[in-house]
Amino acid sequence: MSVACLQIPVLAGSACLAALGALVLYVGEPAGYGKYSESLMPVSARLSARAAWFLQELPAFVAPVVILAQQSSFFGTPGTVLLGLFCVHYFHRTFIYSLLTRGKPFPVAIIIRGFVFCLGNGLLQGYYLVYCAEYPHNWYTDIRFSLGVFIFILGMGINIHSDHILHNLRKPGETTYKIPQGGLFTYVSGANFFGEITEWFGYALATWSLPALSFALFSLCFLGLRAFHHHRFYLKMFDDYPKSRKILIPLIF
Repeated sequence: MSVACLQIPVLAGSACLAALGALVLYVGEPAGYGKYSESLMPVSARLSARAAWFLQELPAFVAPVVILAQQSSFFGTPGTVLLGLFCVHYFHRTFIYSLLTRGKPFPVAIIIRGFVFCLGNGLLQGYYLVYCAEYPHNWYTDIRFSLGVFIFILGMGINIHSDHILHNLRKPGETTYKIPQGGLFTYVSGANFFGEITEWFGYALATWSLPALSFALFSLCFLGLRAFHHHRFYLKMFDDYPKSRKILIPLIF
C-alpha cells in the first residue's frame, strides 16, 4: 500500500515534542510517579507499576510494528531497519522492564498521558521513517549511521544495566530507599536516565531526522529534570551520599 508523505504533520509532531520538552523545563516539576506520586490520591485511582509501564509503553511498540507489518520487506530500506531499533527499545520497555519493576503504583492520569504520548510518538517516528525518510544507497556505511547505532546500543546497555542495579536495591517487600551503587551510579545519580538519553541521541544521529532529534531533546528535558530531582532527593535523604557524584553527565554535570 502506497502512502504519501505529508510534511506538515511531521513538522507539527516534531514541534510538539520540542515544545513539550520546553514546557517540562518551564514547569520544573518531575512527572508524578515513583518518588513523586501524590500520596493523597485514592488507591482506586492507581494501577500497579507493572501494569502502568506495560499499558503506557505498549502503543510506542505496537504503532510502528503495525506500520512495519504493512511493508513488503522489513530489510528493504534503512528507514525500516532504523525503526526496528525503536521497536527493540519499546519491546524491552513493554514486555521486560514492566515485569521487573518494583515501583510504586501509578496514578491513572499519568498512565493516560503516557499512553497518548507514546502513541503519538510511535506514529510520528514510524510514519516519518517508512513514508518520508530518503536515504542514499550507501547509508549503511555512512558514519552517521554506524556511529549513531553504536551510541544507541551503548546507551541502551547503560540503561538496562542501571535499571538492573535499581531493581536489585531492595528485596521484595522492602520500602526503604537505598543509595544506588555500581556501574555509572558511581559517577552520576541518574545513570539510567543518562543511558536512555544517550540512546535517543544516537538514534537521532543514525536516522538524521527532525522527529528523532525532537524526541531526543524531549528526553533530555524530561529525564534530565527527573535526574536533577533524584539527585536532590538523595542528598536530602542520605547524609553519607557521595558528594562527588554528579547529576546526569559523568564528571561534568
